[in-house]
Amino acid sequence: MDNYRFIISGGGTGGHIYPAIAIANELRARYPEAVFLFVGAKDRMEMEKVPSAGYDIEGLWISGIQRKLSLKNLLFPIKLISSLWKARSIVRRFRPDVVIGTGGFASGPLLKVASSQGIPCVLQEQNSYPGITNKLLAKKASKICVAYDGLQRFFPADKIVKTGNPVRQDLLDVSGKREEAMEFFKLDPECKVLLVLGGSLGARAVNRLIRNNLGFFADLGVQLLWQCGSLYYEEFKIHASNTVAIHPFINEMALAYAAADMVISRAGAGSVSELSIVGKPVIFVPSPHVAENHQVKNAQAVVNKNAAILIEEKDLDSVFEEKFRALAGSEQKQDELGHNIGKLALPNATSDIVDEIERCLKK
Repeated sequence: MDNYRFIISGGGTGGHIYPAIAIANELRARYPEAVFLFVGAKDRMEMEKVPSAGYDIEGLWISGIQRKLSLKNLLFPIKLISSLWKARSIVRRFRPDVVIGTGGFASGPLLKVASSQGIPCVLQEQNSYPGITNKLLAKKASKICVAYDGLQRFFPADKIVKTGNPVRQDLLDVSGKREEAMEFFKLDPECKVLLVLGGSLGARAVNRLIRNNLGFFADLGVQLLWQCGSLYYEEFKIHASNTVAIHPFINEMALAYAAADMVISRAGAGSVSELSIVGKPVIFVPSPHVAENHQVKNAQAVVNKNAAILIEEKDLDSVFEEKFRALAGSEQKQDELGHNIGKLALPNATSDIVDEIERCLKK
């Protein structure tokens, strides 16, 4: 039998949506006759991203609890009850064999309903510090696929499997692509390249840091491949030059990583997993605006293995130049960080997660 039925729920951010789609693609490759349904939050980006990946999606009227006093919090109990009712009707109608949750508040009601009906549930936790939804769902889950060590502090130890996070398959070997990459981005093959990643929309603090240090980078002989984000491109594109390549968004990430000698990046779970696989020395500048300070904790978990440098936004003005100069000036330090972060890579994550889902099917 391979006409299994899978519900996959998660979203709110790309960090929850991308792994969900990667898992669905791997399941579909193994079970071409399988039927899939995604469940997300009504007004979030999954409602657009999932259909464009070729899957059906239904939306729940749900959002997270705001951390400060807000009128939205008064609506939360109503939204939760409404979402549980709709989740119950989705599960009854669709009759899934397994439900997979990748985090984000939409997965809460759906997996709560499914687990209470005895349907096997698999959680995928991307971060080193779990979100509230996955912590609440853990007791009833059949398996919990994680990307970091030490999560038995939050989850039942006998349910944890360390698989890593799904990443784009074209990143698995970028080592032979440097020449092609330098040509593609019109960079000078004789100069060191700093790749700057602020996420798809961009990161104001990171962009301002780069703009304010253009002279500093030029003095060090470092050229920039700078993804400034779609929100900031109009403001920052005037800084483009023959040593500064600015893009609103980079689709050819395998080539961008192949060109890079060093990287400045946010510390979302997906970025950390990708950077481990490409094995490049990185300075993490975590976003301070993320739930439960996930990004600082993700970056710290890598720094603890002597595999990256961490600078928090509040410290950028005081320590960035000193830390970057030390990194750029030491081939040994670059090699050490690149080698150590590479040791954290889990390149078979998607396949390993789907292996765990298959074990639930066989039971």
